Amino acid sequence: MNNNFETKYFTKEKIELAGTTEYVVKGGRDLFPILPKALEGIKQIGVIGWSSQGPAQAQNLRDSLAGSNMKVKVGLRAGSSSMAKAEAKGFTKANGTLGEMYEVIAESDLTLLLIADAAQAQNYEKIFKALKPGSTLGLSHGFLLGYLQMKGEKFPENINVIGVCPKGMGPSVRRLYEQGKTVNGAGINTSFAIQQDINGKATDYALAWAVGLGAPYCFLTTLESEYKSDIFGERSILLGAVHGVAESLFKWYTENGMAEEQAFINTAESITGPISKTISKKGILEVYKGLNQKDQELFCQAYSAAYHPAFEILMEIYDEVASGNEINSVIMANDRFSRYPMGKIDGTRMWQVGEKMRAKRVENETPIYPITAGVYIATMMAQIDLLKEKGHPYSEIINESVIESVDSLNPYMHFKGVAYMVDNCSTTARLGSRKWSPRFDYILSQLAYPKLDAKVAENTDLIKKFLHNPAHEALAVCSKYRPSVDIAVC
Repeated sequence: MNNNFETKYFTKEKIELAGTTEYVVKGGRDLFPILPKALEGIKQIGVIGWSSQGPAQAQNLRDSLAGSNMKVKVGLRAGSSSMAKAEAKGFTKANGTLGEMYEVIAESDLTLLLIADAAQAQNYEKIFKALKPGSTLGLSHGFLLGYLQMKGEKFPENINVIGVCPKGMGPSVRRLYEQGKTVNGAGINTSFAIQQDINGKATDYALAWAVGLGAPYCFLTTLESEYKSDIFGERSILLGAVHGVAESLFKWYTENGMAEEQAFINTAESITGPISKTISKKGILEVYKGLNQKDQELFCQAYSAAYHPAFEILMEIYDEVASGNEINSVIMANDRFSRYPMGKIDGTRMWQVGEKMRAKRVENETPIYPITAGVYIATMMAQIDLLKEKGHPYSEIINESVIESVDSLNPYMHFKGVAYMVDNCSTTARLGSRKWSPRFDYILSQLAYPKLDAKVAENTDLIKKFLHNPAHEALAVCSKYRPSVDIAVC
């Protein structure tokens, strides 16, 4: 894809990512005064939905546009239980900032459709009919595009269609924005996409939306590329893979005589604690370089054993997403919820042990366990390599495979557990994690850990490729644009 774009109101920055050129826009609170100009022609922004992204985006945009003549109005289903939650945040019918969703859609110049993916698929015809001609439809996920492609249908031709997709869940989008009220550049990175531009203003609309959310920087993608990498990433290193890796290693460690408490520390605690923090601050390679020689050998054995099994499952996930099968599975699952609601996944022995261990955790005493680091980073690198193979730009690859993980999701996992994080994401993400986590668990148990049991030597070619992977350089550049403060979860 062509990563260049034109903007009237924002300054592009050229970056080199491992031999490829991309352009980004750096955000910051200092840009808030120009948002009304960039959103020329927009008097009302309708935020539709109040699940993960809705509350964060509605509040952030309201705060960023304070003092302008633009209104941010929340639209919800008539009788929705979320009405009270929105009112508690200051969006009320009395002050004209809360209403029935279709009425809000019909009167808004920019409609941010943030309802659940399955609900978008079920109601898109009615939503399209309600949209004001000449208005702009904003999406924070490309799921609806994927669904329309499956159906052989398109967006209405008389509207702009843009995407601004935060690389983190809604609570992170809000929390970092609030933390950054006195620190410029605090927020969650976003990608942006222009699907349809009927008035030449769509790019600036998208960039203003991203900056208004508090994004430290935003990078160009396409809605198709976004939904493929995003749905894929949820099922992979962001949720499904990290859950499967932790569960499988916990079982393998305990089967080999390690005490349960120590096994939990050496798996989930190690991943969401020091491994993630090291990657966030110093990069993936520093996890390996910080180990002593003996532990580096264990890391390399684990990396060599896990990389190809992980890649095999990742290939299957990507194919299922690209074909539309995963999108369709979400729609079908939603139809089953009336009979069998989605349950929680924190009942296994690992998470019961984890609840006790987190309660008595002493920060900075958790070790980087080399085998855990090898398996986890092998899976992360396999995801990076596959996305590059599929033609995704490095900015998207690094954000979806590394930054979103270590700077947004893993801190919450560290706070309350991997299972808790899975159970508090979007329906699409929760379904994907439940489906694919056991596959990672199984293939690692079948193909990777027997090699470790047999003490099979490291694959020197594979380790050499890891050490010299151009993604490390790309991550170093992208990390310069990470949030200016660390997310605080409490």
